Order: sequence, then structure tokens, then C-alpha cells
Amino acid sequence: MSERRIAPITAGAVAVVLAVLVVILFVNRGESGDSAATPLLGNPAPAARGELDDGTPFDLSRRKGSWVVLNFFTDDCVPCIVEHPELIEFVDQQRQLGTAGAEFYTIVQNSTPAEVDTFFAERGGAGQWPVVFDNDNEFSIEFGVFQVPETWIIDPAGFVRSRIIVPVTADALSATLAQMQGGAA
Repeated sequence: MSERRIAPITAGAVAVVLAVLVVILFVNRGESGDSAATPLLGNPAPAARGELDDGTPFDLSRRKGSWVVLNFFTDDCVPCIVEHPELIEFVDQQRQLGTAGAEFYTIVQNSTPAEVDTFFAERGGAGQWPVVFDNDNEFSIEFGVFQVPETWIIDPAGFVRSRIIVPVTADALSATLAQMQGGAA
């Protein structure tokens, strides 16, 4: 066979292989690509511990009785920067619900308190919700978080109900919570 006939056949074969790989990647990510499989889903949340931004200890197991939303974050993560205004809006939406609203926590990975303070000072939200430093990577390891942002929803009984692996919007996150709580979106 001549080289002129081999090149198109090779290019076609490579295109088919790439197309198959892309399909496999999208199928494995889930239908919408916004969540990922985790053995934690439907099971008790890990009793992870960290340190609040004021230096006091934080123990996730003590949050039972409330819906809890954890958002894993670093100060230099571009998707974290993009979703930040949505998180501010989400916290406002939850506050308007009073005691029916979810508790929201930022779980900080690989950022110093000074870097986090600068992030919030420049982008808003400072002091609006608790910030938990994952200094020993306990949260990251227990939840299996390797890339931020990730958002987790834990029900009042302490069971993991959702893992979101893409930047969230306030309305979508509130709607997801309302659906889980049995209310209208």
C-alpha cells in the first residue's frame, strides 16, 4: 500500500480511538458530569476534624441535626474564584430560610489563613460563614477530595447525600437541597 493511502486510514483509526475515549470519559463521569461516584454516598459522613478560622476546633460529627453543605476550596483555584459569588448568594438564600436553611462551611486545602483572608477581602463573603482549615488533610482524605472545588451535602442524620465536582450555582444548590428536603425547588 502506498503512503498516501496509509495516512488517511491511520488518521481515521486515531479519530475513532479518540472518540471512544471521550465517550468513555463522559459515561464514567455520570449523566450530567457534575457528580462522581463515592462510597460515602448514602452512608454516614466521616467524623472529620479541622480548625475554624478563629482557631477553635471543628468536628463535623457535632453538626448532626442540620443540613450541612461543605465546599472544598483553595485560594488560587480558578473555578473556586468563579463560583465564589454564587456561594455568597447561596448563603444568603439559606439565611432567608431561617432554621430550615443549611449550614455552610468552606473547607480550606493548602491555603494559609492570610491567603484566605485576602481572598475573602477581595471577593466578598468575609465573616459570612465559617471557614475550616484542613491543616492535617483529614477532611480531604476522609472525603476523597483530590481536586477543588467540590461541594458535599450532608443530611441532618449525618448521611452524605450529594457530591458535586463542578463549580456550583446558588440556585442549583438551593434547588438540590429543597428537593432532598422534600420541598419545592
